[in-house]
Amino acid sequence: MAEEKTGKVLVIGMGNVLMQDEGIGVRAVEELEQRYHIPDGVEVVDGGTTGMELFEPMRGASSLVIADAVNTGAAYGSLVRIANEEIPAFFQTKLSNHQLGISDLLALLALKGETPEQVTIVGMVPHSLENRLGLTPEAAEGLEAMVQMLVEELAALGIALEPRSRAGNGHWKREAEYEAAAGLAG
Repeated sequence: MAEEKTGKVLVIGMGNVLMQDEGIGVRAVEELEQRYHIPDGVEVVDGGTTGMELFEPMRGASSLVIADAVNTGAAYGSLVRIANEEIPAFFQTKLSNHQLGISDLLALLALKGETPEQVTIVGMVPHSLENRLGLTPEAAEGLEAMVQMLVEELAALGIALEPRSRAGNGHWKREAEYEAAAGLAG
């Protein structure tokens, strides 16, 4: 028996922030939350590198937007939007380090008749996957455009985000700045 759709829009940032640009999805949703008021009916989740733990938050959502690093073969820093019927083809080749987790979750939702009406992946091709906090300068430069893509995706779903009068600094941004400062001092 399929669960009733709640009308909820779920925005998930995927990625490992400890591996530089691999954390771009987490950083993008963090920036989204820091720059905009998130209205009722929209849930923003730092999915990190989790897998099946995201099943419950995904259940019953009418729309799902995933931000992640994707390996499409395009130039580093390229932004991509993959939606609905394009997603199964996207997962036929290894394009995301979280492919199995997301692919399995979407398959399980389909099996249970709980697939969101709209599923979109907003991604960036990573520059570097080194073991360090913080984005490369190239990815950091593209972060604004990725956040804007998320804002536009939500607008297409009928959700207009109101900018905050003053943007905050998210946890992972502060941690990356701290690590960079410590590296320069040491």
